[in-house]
Amino acid sequence: MKKIVVIGILFALPIMIFNSCNSSSANTVAKEETKDESYITIDTSKIPNDKFGESVRYGRELMLRTAYYIGPNGIKGKYLGNKMNCTNCHQDAGTKPYAFNLMSSHDNYPQYRGREDKVLTLAERVNNCVMRPHSGKPLPLDSDEMVAFLSYFKWISKFVPKDSLFKGAKNLKIEFPAVAASPERGKVLFTENCARCHGNEGEGKFNEDKSGYVYPPLWGKYAYQPGSSMHRVIKQAQWLKGNMPFDKVTVGKPYLTDAQALDIAAYVNDDSVHTRPNPKTLDYPDPKAKAIDYAHAPFIDPFSEKQHRLGPFKPIIEYWKKQGWEAIY
Repeated sequence: MKKIVVIGILFALPIMIFNSCNSSSANTVAKEETKDESYITIDTSKIPNDKFGESVRYGRELMLRTAYYIGPNGIKGKYLGNKMNCTNCHQDAGTKPYAFNLMSSHDNYPQYRGREDKVLTLAERVNNCVMRPHSGKPLPLDSDEMVAFLSYFKWISKFVPKDSLFKGAKNLKIEFPAVAASPERGKVLFTENCARCHGNEGEGKFNEDKSGYVYPPLWGKYAYQPGSSMHRVIKQAQWLKGNMPFDKVTVGKPYLTDAQALDIAAYVNDDSVHTRPNPKTLDYPDPKAKAIDYAHAPFIDPFSEKQHRLGPFKPIIEYWKKQGWEAIY
């Protein structure tokens, strides 16, 4: 099998947070990114030629063609409620830099997740993505598919350092402007940069046999739920900065400004004009563990739901800092 470099072919604007499903930004075994290093290279020819290797290969296939195998018409089971693929957010099967990279996920779990207010295993985190962005039902923990996902994550973890962040492990950081993100400005930017792939109505584009999406839907009944990480404006903007527009951005060299990424995320996630499946999905039972861009009350600060959704975010962050709290986003 050929050698695959992490900075390979890109997909277009989200989704999925989504790691959309994303790994937690707060709790990780890695402490700081090593400077002046190269991007990690994955050589799939090194996958073992044994039973474990078979599981690893199947896990990678599941990342790339999730809906084909376990989607609404899946050949191995019908677990997803839509036809999005894991790689739509976790690009290059979870190995692309700045794209909800999953190469340390095997090392980072179990970990505490504020969204559920509990410590999750990696298998539970996989099912979290199956149920939220994919609007599906949990995979059995002993299923071939769950074992394959976990086998793949274990195998790719061997390529990354265990005591520091590698280049591209996290999404790119956003510098927050003094003004709120604007869905109105975002709509104009979306038309210019995103609609050519995702459609004017955010409906996405199927592959040839319609077993999955090449460019996933961004809203509507087959898109990700409000409980998904991609529904958070900051989280999606970080992802957009590193990955979109797919035909203009290069790895580590954004095309969009921070403000533009925030505006596009604000428009895509504007629930006043866009519908989503299961819109009553609310999380974060402990308000102190709630991400500041998760715009559903109650809050432990005096800021409105609108400001938590669109910003400006600096005053929220400063307020949390004065209280001695860690602002999560």
